[in-house]
Parts: sequence; C-alpha cells; structure tokens
Amino acid sequence: MALLQIAEPGKSAAPHQRRIAVGIDLGTTNSLVAAVRSGVSEVLADEQGRFLLPSIVHYNEDGGVELGYNAAEKANQDPLNTIASAKRLMGKGFDEVAQMQAYELVSGPSQLAAFRTRAGDKTPLEIAAEILKSLVNRAEQSLGDEVNGAVITVPAYFDDTQRQATKDAATLAGINVLRLLNEPTAAAVAYGLDHQASGIHAIYDLGGGTFDISILNLSKGVFEVLATGGDTALGGDDFDLLIVQWIASQADYENLNVQQHRYVSAVAKAAKESLAEAATVNVELNEFGLQWQGELTRDQMNELIDPVIRRTLRACKKTLRDSGVDVSGIEQVVMVGGSTRVLSVRDQVGALFQSEPLVSIDPDRVVAMGAAIQADILIGNRPDSEMLLLDVLPLSLGIETVGGLSEKIIPRNTTLPVSRAQEFTTYQDGQVMMSIHVLQGEREMVQDCRSLAKFTLKDIPPAVAGAAKIRVAFQVDADGLLTVSAQELTTQKTTQVEVKPSFGLEEVEIRRMLQESFANAAEDAAARALREIQVDGQRLLDALDAAIAEDGKLLSESETLSLQTEMDALRVLVAGEQKTDLERAIAHLNKSSEAFAAARMNASIEVALTGKSIDSLE
Repeated sequence: MALLQIAEPGKSAAPHQRRIAVGIDLGTTNSLVAAVRSGVSEVLADEQGRFLLPSIVHYNEDGGVELGYNAAEKANQDPLNTIASAKRLMGKGFDEVAQMQAYELVSGPSQLAAFRTRAGDKTPLEIAAEILKSLVNRAEQSLGDEVNGAVITVPAYFDDTQRQATKDAATLAGINVLRLLNEPTAAAVAYGLDHQASGIHAIYDLGGGTFDISILNLSKGVFEVLATGGDTALGGDDFDLLIVQWIASQADYENLNVQQHRYVSAVAKAAKESLAEAATVNVELNEFGLQWQGELTRDQMNELIDPVIRRTLRACKKTLRDSGVDVSGIEQVVMVGGSTRVLSVRDQVGALFQSEPLVSIDPDRVVAMGAAIQADILIGNRPDSEMLLLDVLPLSLGIETVGGLSEKIIPRNTTLPVSRAQEFTTYQDGQVMMSIHVLQGEREMVQDCRSLAKFTLKDIPPAVAGAAKIRVAFQVDADGLLTVSAQELTTQKTTQVEVKPSFGLEEVEIRRMLQESFANAAEDAAARALREIQVDGQRLLDALDAAIAEDGKLLSESETLSLQTEMDALRVLVAGEQKTDLERAIAHLNKSSEAFAAARMNASIEVALTGKSIDSLE
C-alpha cells in the first residue's frame, strides 16, 4: 500500500530536515571548522582526531598540493614552496611586503603580492582557498552531507580589501558565504549563548598574526559592538620572531638563511608553547648547519615579548575610550586566540581589566564555535532565534571635497549594516561631471587618509556653480563591504561602484590612521579651517576674474587697478598659511567689490527692462 506524504501548504514536506552550515575560523596559524549538531556547537576533527588545521600549504614536485600537518613537515626542507601565515598578506600589495625574507615574493594580479612556487605564482587568496576547501571537505566527511553555506570569520580590523579578498577566496573554493563575521563577535556569540551572559564585555583576541579588541554590550540576544580596535599585523608570530632573534643572538648567528630561519622559528614556537606549562625550557639547534644549546626561562620570554603585549594593551585602552565605557563597567574579558595561552598575556590583561580573564572555552575553538551558531541561524535551521549581531565600522568613510578636504559621511564605530547619504554641489560654472574620490580614515586632509576608489558622475546639466544637487550615498553591508553611488537629482542620472580598494595599504596603516587622528587633532582642525578659508578666497577670485572679463567696462581705470591690486594681494595670501590675514583680505575685497557687484546688477536689470512698458511687467 502506497503512503501519501502530506504537508501544510508552503511548508516543507520534511520539516525535520536541516540544511548543513558551518562556521570557519580562517586563522593565520591554524584554521578550524565547526557545526551545530544536536543543538550544540562543536569543532569538527579530521580522521586522526585533530581539530586544528595548520594554515600551511605545500606544493609538491609532482604538482600535488599538501595542507596542514603534512605541509608543516615540509616547511624546513622546502621553505619556498611551503606557505604559512598567508593571511597576513591577504589583500596586500607587492610593494608593502616585498622585503619579507621568508619567501620569494612577486607582483601578481592587480599588483597583489604573490608567492613564487614551483606550481607557479600563488596569491594569498589562492592559499586561503586551498585551506577553505580542505575545511569544507572535512565538514562534509564528518557530517555526511553537502555543506550548503558557511560563516567565515575575519579580524574586526580587516579593511575592505582584506574582507573582499577573504570572500573571493571562499568563492574560489566553491563556498556559499552566508556572512563574514568579526572574530571577536563570533567569540561573544559562543560565550553569550553558552552562559546567557549580559552586560558589557571585552573580547581580547590575540591570534597568530592579528589582534582585535572589541567592547560589546550583550543583552537579550542582541550582541552590539560598542567599539573595536586592534592591529591586523600583530600576534603570536611576533612573539616567535622575538624569541628567534634572542636565540640567534645567544648562538651568535647573525644572518640566517630562509631554511635556517624557518627551523629556528619552529624551535622558538615550541619553546613558547612549553613555557605556558613549565618555568624553564631547554632550547637546542642541531640541524641545517646550526649547533647550539641553551635555556630559556619564562621570565626571560616575558621580558622579550613584553613590548608586543603592551602594544595590545594600548589598543585596549584606546578602544575603551572610544566605547565610552570605564574599566569598572566591564563585567568580563573573554580571551580568544592561541596566543592568549601565554601566561603573561593573561596576567597583564587581567590587571588592565581588573578581573580574571574568561578562558572556560578553548581559545583556539571559540571563534569557530560562535561562527557555527551564526551559520546555523542564517541557513534557516533556527527560525525562532532572536539573536541579532550588530558590528561596527572600524574607520570613517567619506569623500574628497574642494581643497583636498575629507568630508566624513559615515563615522567610525557606526553600527552595521548602515546607509548614509549627503548632498554636494558643483564648484565651477558649467560643470558637467564630478569625480567622486572615496576615502577611509580619521584625518581632515585627503593626503592623510586612505584612498579606496575613484569614479565619475557624468552628464550633469550645465549650470552656475552651486546650482546642481548631487546625492552621494554610502551603503555598508553586514560583512563590512562598501557600495557608493552618486546621483544628480534633477536628471536622476546615477553612477555606482562596489568598492574594491586599490592595493598597497601599509601593514600598520589602520593603527597609524587612528593614532595620528588623535595625536594631530588640533593641527588637523587648524589645517581644515585654513583650507576652507583658502577655498573661499579662491572662489572669490574666480568670480571676480569672470565678472571683470564680462563687465569690466563698468569700472573706471582706477577702480579696475584698485580691484586688481587687492586681488593680487589675496592670491598671495591664498597660497600662504596666514589664516587671520587671509580672512581680513577676503572681507576687504568683498567690501571693495560691492559697488562693482551693484553696477553689474543694475546693468542687468536695465538690459532686462529695455523696450518693456510698466503695463507689461504687471
């Protein structure tokens, strides 16, 4: 007897069926994949029961590719074809990283940095795609089904280029990206749901290659990021490098080649990890022509790495100021990232936030677990969930205006997603196009901000300066990716660009932008005020030049000479930096030209009235 499958209209015939979604922590040193099973988020292991996948890719002589632990074994013997920590180069231009000694780097597509390997030139994006594919394959083998989508985490301070590169890597790997999620927010998801936490929390995330600090307000399923800070080029790799330098100094090895540097780095990393448990560790070099044996104590290591830890603490203090929250208002500080296993890190963070750091979830796994929870919601498996994630914009966005000024349209720490618009106008008479220069940063002048993109709005109806209305709209989605449009409101002519910023961002650019915005606040304000006055002065000169060319006959020779003398003096001041003198000169020239302006107006009225009777004007 056949059975009929009955379902309500519009409902699934198999309401118990779940779509498979995973959370991926694409890390600098290690990567993980997690999924929600039986209502619990768990990290998925490989066939050997290992949860971590070293973020390392090796290109074999036979054209094959090895990943993870197998690739790590080849790092010392074949360093140029074994790529590690590629995440640090995501979205970076060749010019920024050309001096890195660990690899042979070349300029790849769009001037991106690329690794020269026996398999050809490989960009960090391609390296990341290999790692992502491996993680998805692990998930499908573990879950026994096809993965329908993934939430991939990124450092909160990844800029638009780096986020786009991460998304492109996922596309290359054939992954449906449900969302890019900030790593600190993912950690908050895991802790907030596991412990029903509420109140204001700090998420201290120190991984292998990046550092994030976020201040979040957790309440009734809403995860609101109040402020975020950090450094995309700071992490446990820097601890390792300092220990490498110490070992090389102690062993009297000044110049290590690539192979030796890789080997000593592995020794240094092992020593660092051992000192999380032991007070002293023996360090021995006995390969690749290196012979040395010594002892490293925890106190010695703490002294070596203290400058790096203090850099993270400075970022924490600044982010607290940005959030408007005092240290006493922080209920708990959550430790995320393998580098937080270093005891000195935990001690100093605890002292800063005046509380014992929260480490009840494995700091290596917490980000992937939180991402899996969010993925489970976004794929539609938990329609009753009321969880809402509110990330923020790490740096202000705006455009260039006349005089090389940066006009901010969306300020930093604005909650995402967000849309903002502002109206602008033309500067010159008869202007028929406008160049839109999109900027990122906190400074007042264009040269001090980062250029993201340029595009042109054409076919503006010619009119006098200031008559046209151009609406510039910024839209940042939940992944932190930006779209900018410009529309001329009379004709509705619109041009739009999805911003994929030009490459070449320096390694510490974001941190520099923020530090300099505070250090130079007063100087920037003065520079902006001066530039605005200079623009006013130039606008007055341009208007008078045009007026004299058209109606100079209305002036006597002496009046013309007097105006020209004042205009020449104003031109000198416009090119200078004496703001007070410039303001006086503008005011004086405005007054001196009043009679000329009145004469022009009278002449225009006389021309308009010529040949017309009083009756015709009524």
